[in-house]
Amino acid sequence: MDQIKHNYVQVDGLKLHFAEIGSESSPVVLFFHGFPEISYTWRHQMIVVAKAGYRAIAPDYRGYGLSDVPAEPEKTSFADLVADTATILASLAISKVFVIGKDFGGMVGYIFALFFPEKLAGIITLGIPYMPPEALQQLQTLPEGFYMRRWQEPGRAEADFGRFDAKTVVRKIYILFSNSEVPIAGENQEILDLVEPSAPLPSWFTEEDLETYGASYAKSGFLTALQVPYRSLLERIAPPNHDPNAPIVVAPSLFITGEQDFFFNFPGMEEYLENGIKQFLPNLEIIYIPEASHFLPEQFPAKTNQLLLDFLKRNNY
Repeated sequence: MDQIKHNYVQVDGLKLHFAEIGSESSPVVLFFHGFPEISYTWRHQMIVVAKAGYRAIAPDYRGYGLSDVPAEPEKTSFADLVADTATILASLAISKVFVIGKDFGGMVGYIFALFFPEKLAGIITLGIPYMPPEALQQLQTLPEGFYMRRWQEPGRAEADFGRFDAKTVVRKIYILFSNSEVPIAGENQEILDLVEPSAPLPSWFTEEDLETYGASYAKSGFLTALQVPYRSLLERIAPPNHDPNAPIVVAPSLFITGEQDFFFNFPGMEEYLENGIKQFLPNLEIIYIPEASHFLPEQFPAKTNQLLLDFLKRNNY
């Protein structure tokens, strides 16, 4: 981990952090994290990718990790995260990237691809595939206790999370999201109560990892994370000239999912992956990992690294 450098760029009055490793002359692989993650999530991948001859860059979004929290986190949008990324790349004089996104980081990656197709060499997402607005709207039909609906409700997650310190909140979410069941709370139950206090951490997630995440969210809080992705989920973003029926990405694309990932078990997801997604991503490959959960890069780092490198090499990047 000591080889990874930590740098900052000023954007809209905010000091935004990004981790990087690798030669400045090497092809760039850009990593987008999800929630409850930060740039540290990619620790296993960044070092290996750099050793393979790439420059690995992983930003912390505004309001996450070591980046500054905006004055009004409730106004943060997906568009802000994409614009911040473009500013970081411009400051580094980077014109082409291969994007790798985990969880909602894949959504950031696809919006980036829509606005900057000339910068995109290809895209890999893990855990959450590309989903058009109508598919995201369908999530609102899940039960009232569905975790996304609960966290979209102003004040509900704040009260739920506020009962615990940041480290405990992250601990509970990591345990919860490591399961294969879609998280749905009962009528008089909060989402974090789905995890028993005595439940153990996943075997691949160390106390040291938890300390790092806990310290990060103790600094940033959770307000920006609740806004993006959950309260911005239905945000409509597309370039003015984009045809809504046109493919989102024509560059090489790969989706990797664990069959034990709760997101894979969303109603209709398997059917969508088999018969719907390729109208948006005509050059998409899909890889299923039977034993993997939602946290594939941390649960199976060696397998993840190999899949990423194979796809990069196969596409001559």
